[in-house]
Amino acid sequence: MTVTPVKPPTSVKHEVKDLALAAEGKKRIEWAGREMPVLRQIRDRFATEKPFEGLRLVACCHVTTETANLAIALKAGGADAILIASNPLSTQDDVAASLVVDEGISVYAFKGEDTETYLRHVNIALDHKPNIIIDDGSDVTATLIKERQDQISEIIGTTEETTTGIVRLQAMLNDGVLSFPAMNVNDADTKHFFDNRYGTGQSTLDGIIRATNILLAGKTIVVAGYGWCGRGVAMRAQGLGANVVVTEIDPVRAIEAVMDGFRVMPMAEAAPVGDIFITLTGNKHVIRGEHFDVMKDGAMVSNSGHFDLEIDLGALKGKATEVTTVRNFTEEYHLKNGKSVIVLGEGRLINLAAAEGHPSAVMDMSFANQAMACEYLVKNKGELEPGLYPIPTEVDKDIATLKLKAMGLSVDELTPEQVKYMNSWTEGT
Repeated sequence: MTVTPVKPPTSVKHEVKDLALAAEGKKRIEWAGREMPVLRQIRDRFATEKPFEGLRLVACCHVTTETANLAIALKAGGADAILIASNPLSTQDDVAASLVVDEGISVYAFKGEDTETYLRHVNIALDHKPNIIIDDGSDVTATLIKERQDQISEIIGTTEETTTGIVRLQAMLNDGVLSFPAMNVNDADTKHFFDNRYGTGQSTLDGIIRATNILLAGKTIVVAGYGWCGRGVAMRAQGLGANVVVTEIDPVRAIEAVMDGFRVMPMAEAAPVGDIFITLTGNKHVIRGEHFDVMKDGAMVSNSGHFDLEIDLGALKGKATEVTTVRNFTEEYHLKNGKSVIVLGEGRLINLAAAEGHPSAVMDMSFANQAMACEYLVKNKGELEPGLYPIPTEVDKDIATLKLKAMGLSVDELTPEQVKYMNSWTEGT
């Protein structure tokens, strides 16, 4: 006899796929938490000190097991929080259900939501009248500034941990519309050195392999962008035996890529030779119509930047006679020239569309930065001018020290003699 599971009752406002998935989500959240000892220590402190008591918080993030541990830490700190998805394909539905059922956190997110639903969720989040915004991509912040000017006076500040979002915040600042402080979590050393490089490197290739089950060894992989995310993907692809080509607009990064052992060329030259393309630039239409025209038959294109506009899918659709789904998260565009181009994960973040995103161990440091950034905004309420602020160096070092301790590692300390030498100009050869 088949028994239909009964959805657990809840009075918490939400819009998730199925609350009956909560039990599985809870197990996965706890599993991820094992690899997040730094955030756990911060959560324990927050539970005692309650830095967010009486404050409303909105988080627009990828709804994953790691994000769940951040949300739990913020609630432990007293925050009245709402969580929405920052990408239509990045939500883990069992995690969203568990946060509602087991943690009493309002979640508006489900995998596969359309753009209309996503924008509606952004407005639901803003209806919460947040004092603090945690953003991935700065959509909530941008919507607030464009459409909710009357709520700006209630904002203490925002935090942002994506390259795309930082670019947008800088543009807001340049245009004179960013009227509250924003914490640049993305550029913290304990974020981009590890999350962007090692997290993106591993999870991007994980997503491509899960979507296609292809062998990467011997393939020519074109990595568009050699920032920290691009560095990580190129390094990991090379380690799996791929021939890596890098495209760049920055001459310094291009030289670095060459000296790291990669070929460097413009996308126009890379397009005919690549087997797999991965965009990680944070910019628009890095792969365009003229590139699709000269690609190999069966070339695969994917994106690991925050938004799907890095690949000009509109141009590709205009060249296609037919689009077929050949595997989950794998669509083949049959072109008028007789060749085909395969798009992975609908051009969205492939590591979250087809896989589970970054490993918990690196997100431990990233989300520790998010939590500490929120606390910094609250502690300095009214003292920070509008603008972009880095994570304080002492916070960065504290997070690194906690991570080392959790790993059972330690570092040297300067001796008094060394301290004296470092602060003196009189002693030389």
